[in-house]
Amino acid sequence: VHDANRSMMIGRPAPEYGIRLLDDNGAPIAPGQTGHLEVKGIAGLSLFAEYLNNPQATADTYSADGWFKTGDRIKLHADGFLQFADRDKDMLKVGGENVAASEIEAIIVAMPEAREVAVVAQKHPMLDEVPVAFVLVEGGTDTAPPDLAERVIAACKAQLADFKVPRAVHLVDELPRSTLEKIAKAELRKRLADSGA
Repeated sequence: VHDANRSMMIGRPAPEYGIRLLDDNGAPIAPGQTGHLEVKGIAGLSLFAEYLNNPQATADTYSADGWFKTGDRIKLHADGFLQFADRDKDMLKVGGENVAASEIEAIIVAMPEAREVAVVAQKHPMLDEVPVAFVLVEGGTDTAPPDLAERVIAACKAQLADFKVPRAVHLVDELPRSTLEKIAKAELRKRLADSGA
């Protein structure tokens, strides 16, 4: 039976895989909540068996009972449909609150001057982490309005709770890339740590 997908959903799990969605304490989540996605399959057949020459990475990726920890946060809907929320490593912990980098990025990238955006966590002595935005400027930083960083923060303040507003905005002409041309957020976090900014 063909079951049509719904807009913005990743669908339902295939029957040959087990899935579980867990909260931060390892308990199953209820419909309407967002949790960490783990997948059960056959290692070496339906799931990868191991990281080459890296047993520690393999051990860190599989739970003690053999579930693959995807690193994805998924929202469970009442009808069983799943919706991608964010990557675990892109979640910020601001003063005890979970903040999705993608929520902040969506607001900034809607601005016509922003071609691409990456929001990463910067360590903070009181709040644990705070969001910092790197904005790839359409047409280059030389053409950017002088108040663009302030306007980015104002747009975020208008649409987000205060703790989600970036504490700094860096306008850039390029963003570091990893495989498949994805933004290398780890490199951006390292830049912040190295600069102390």
